[in-house]
Amino acid sequence: MSIGSLALVLHAHLPFVRHPEYENFLEEDWLYEAISETYLPLLLTFDRLAEEDVPFRLTLTLTPTLVTMLRDELLMSRYARRLDQLCELGAREVHRTRNDPVFGRLARFHRDHFESLRQAFHDRYKRDLVSAFRRLQDAGHLEIITCNATHGFLPLMQQTPEAVRAQISVAASHYRLTFGRDAPGIWLAECGYFPGVEKFLAAERIRYFFVDTHGLTDATPRPLNGPFAPIYTEVGVAAYARDPESSQQVWSAERGYPGDPHYREFYRDIGWDLELDYVRPYIQPTGDRKNTGFKYYRITGKGQDKQPYDPDLARERAHVHAGNFLFNREKQFEWLSGKVRGRKPVVVAPYDAELFGHWWFEGPWFLEALLRKVAQEQKTFSLVTPSDDLAAHPENQVATPPLCSWGAGGYATMWLDGSNDWIYRHLHHCARQMIALAKDFPDDSPTLQRRALNQAARELLLAQSSDWAFIMKTGTMVDYAVRRTQEHVLRFLRLHEQLRGGRIDEEQLTRFEATSTVFPEIDYRVYRPE
Repeated sequence: MSIGSLALVLHAHLPFVRHPEYENFLEEDWLYEAISETYLPLLLTFDRLAEEDVPFRLTLTLTPTLVTMLRDELLMSRYARRLDQLCELGAREVHRTRNDPVFGRLARFHRDHFESLRQAFHDRYKRDLVSAFRRLQDAGHLEIITCNATHGFLPLMQQTPEAVRAQISVAASHYRLTFGRDAPGIWLAECGYFPGVEKFLAAERIRYFFVDTHGLTDATPRPLNGPFAPIYTEVGVAAYARDPESSQQVWSAERGYPGDPHYREFYRDIGWDLELDYVRPYIQPTGDRKNTGFKYYRITGKGQDKQPYDPDLARERAHVHAGNFLFNREKQFEWLSGKVRGRKPVVVAPYDAELFGHWWFEGPWFLEALLRKVAQEQKTFSLVTPSDDLAAHPENQVATPPLCSWGAGGYATMWLDGSNDWIYRHLHHCARQMIALAKDFPDDSPTLQRRALNQAARELLLAQSSDWAFIMKTGTMVDYAVRRTQEHVLRFLRLHEQLRGGRIDEEQLTRFEATSTVFPEIDYRVYRPE
């Protein structure tokens, strides 16, 4: 009989990036890389376990923006074209390295990898990865949860409660349309919580959310079981806290598994290493270099001198690390036994899904080995989702977390900083204007007017994405993040001006609708004050 529960949580998210006006757009590669390196490998891993009757339970966030992109025919056709290019590059690489016993083997490994992904994408999953994840949920292996509509950072929206409600309500409606049921839980973007947000979750029948460790340890009153049991908020929605020990072992590049010198080096790629004329067809049309996914070196050490990658050795290390993770969880539960009052302890181990495969190529191998070992080699703990845990332990302490987030500092500093604070006066202004539009325009507004109102709501939601503030803070692709924020704000203001002036530019509205294609079912009245 198990003495504890482990809840593995993968948060899969990308901001909405879709540029039909360009044949090739660099930031769309975020999606294509994530499909090849994370989403397809994870699906194949889960399906393999299911087909072999290996029991497993896992919680997975699929954010509304990610789901929308994965079901967008333009983006999926562009991804299919990208896969064809990678398979072509694989064939060229096998030919180029045919006389090299070390790199020739690595070229064949990468060629076979991309060809297997292409076959899976077209033949196994019929270019519909969302349905593949849904089948795993329907079979009882996954619990898929939602996230704020556009990953908006809610603690910095609390002065306009209607904007907070819209982020949650639109996401909940989108989940019902996609998965045919209520969302059981939600990943609050960036684990951003403020007291009171739970009332909006309860209104959508969402039963739980996650906070970083200090969100529970600093709750009021202080929880008796620390981060190893959920708390109920006043309205009955449960909060689960991240376990720092299990998180660091997987997450940290310095002290965690991904930094092992036998794993594949993310920052060495033939798109940068080989002659420009050779890789030109597979990088940006401008000639700007980018990653191709063909990476032939292992981490080795912090210096520039890297040793060739060995996939077999790396897979062995992934199995060793899976065994180590399992051992550490067993010891953790043994230590917790008797210390958690009134229930079994639950250890919540949440990670960005893109860590598994994208940043850490061997991550899916690690995860598969871990799930097999948990099912076959131990009886100390059980794999659960938060819904499983709440069903087994329906009585929990009532408390209120403080305003908190994950990330550096733990209190929103990544998203409110001198590099990005300028965006909020615009976002707050637009939110107030959207609330006024929803209040002032009647339910029987003409069709063109309703289209403009709904599009204004979409533009506001897209402007609120926490990704733009995060990118500005970290200093990567800042120009793009600034541009996206400004574009959505300006579009909203144009639509607002046209609505108030009674002169809607239908041609311009149609262009906005064709570009910002999220939430076709949206109803602007979600912003109407109650």
